[in-house]
Amino acid sequence: MVEHVKPIQPTWCPGCGDFGVMAAVKKGVLELKIPSENLVLVGGIGCSGGIHNFMDAYGFHALHGRLLPTAVGVKLANPKLTVVALGGDGDGYAIGMGHFVHTLKKNASIVYVVMNNETYGLTKGQASPTSLVGFEGNLEPPVDAVLTALSIPAASFIARGFSGTPKEATALVTEALRFTQERKGFAFVEILSPCVTYNDTYDLWRERIEDVGKRPGYDPADRGKAFSTVLDVMNSGRIPVGAIYRTPDSQLRPSLDKALMPDVAAGPAVADISLAKNAARYEKMLAALE
Repeated sequence: MVEHVKPIQPTWCPGCGDFGVMAAVKKGVLELKIPSENLVLVGGIGCSGGIHNFMDAYGFHALHGRLLPTAVGVKLANPKLTVVALGGDGDGYAIGMGHFVHTLKKNASIVYVVMNNETYGLTKGQASPTSLVGFEGNLEPPVDAVLTALSIPAASFIARGFSGTPKEATALVTEALRFTQERKGFAFVEILSPCVTYNDTYDLWRERIEDVGKRPGYDPADRGKAFSTVLDVMNSGRIPVGAIYRTPDSQLRPSLDKALMPDVAAGPAVADISLAKNAARYEKMLAALE
C-alpha cells in the first residue's frame, strides 16, 4: 500500500512572491488537466526549494544547484510525466549555472521556473548572482538569465513574469507547461519574486517592468529581434517581461526526450524488464561479456 502524503502549509513569509509562483503553477496544471500522479516537481535549495512540499504532486528535493539534471533524468526515465523544476536565482545562476546552460543545450521537455528575488533570502539577505550593484556591498553587475538563454541556439521557450502581475505570470507558466506536454523542448520561465523580508522590490519592479510583446512589430519567433529588444529595454533602465522567445514549429528540432524515445511508453522506468520477455536479449548480453 502506497501512503499519500498531503501537502503541508507554505513556510514562506507573508507576502513572499513565491506564493504567486505557486498559484501560477497550480492554475496552469488545473487548466491543462494534468493529473497529480503524472506531475513531478523537482525543488532546489533556498526558500523556493520547498515548493514541491506545498502542492499535491510527486516531489523531489534535489541537491544544491543540481535540480536540472535531476529533472532531466526524471523526464528521460518516464517521458509521459510532466516535469517541473522549481528553484531560485542563487541556486540556479550560481552553483547551478553550468547545469542551466547545458539543460538549455540538451532541450529536454521540462519546465524550469526560477523565482528571482535578487538575494539569498533563506540565509538572511546576502547578494546573489542577480543582485544589483550596491546591494549589500555587491560590486558585480548582475547576471541576466534571459540573455544567457537567448544565446543558446537550442533554447526553445523563454519567458519572464512578475509575481505582482499574477494573471500574466499564470499565462506564461501555462504556456510553458503546454509547450513541454507537446514535447517541443525545454521551457524556461523566470519570475521576478520579491523577498519582502530582505529585498522588497514589489513597487520598484511594478514601475520598471515592460512587456516586450506590446512593442510594435515584436516577433517572439525571431531570436535576433528578441535579443536586441531585451537589450534595448534593459539599456532604458527597464526590465523585459512576457513571452520573449518561442521557436516556431517549423524550426523546432526534436527535444532530447523525443529524439531518444519517440514513444512515451518506451521510457526505462515503465519498460518490461521481466526475464520471460527478455531472456534472449539477456543471454546475448551475457555472451558478449565472456
